[in-house]
Amino acid sequence: MPLAEDVDFVLHLAEGMAERGSLEPQALQDLGAIGRIIGEMDVRGRAGLWADTLTADEAWSEVRTLARRILVARPGTWRQPLPSRVPPQHIYD
Repeated sequence: MPLAEDVDFVLHLAEGMAERGSLEPQALQDLGAIGRIIGEMDVRGRAGLWADTLTADEAWSEVRTLARRILVARPGTWRQPLPSRVPPQHIYD
């Protein structure tokens, strides 16, 4: 299953959660932005490790930033690891 289809499914679930009041409107907007970013990526022709793409592609940095904002805004006392910004590849070179 292509990544974009997985994202569409998650967005569908998130819309239902927002309708029931268990997901904040800002989180739904951020998930929509993540969906658009992933939908715009050209991942089909890429070969190699995901780790290489995750550090080199600027779009993934934006996805991590949005995901972090969603997680930080969640109410409760949970203590989970949060997505952090990955330095660009040239820092490792």
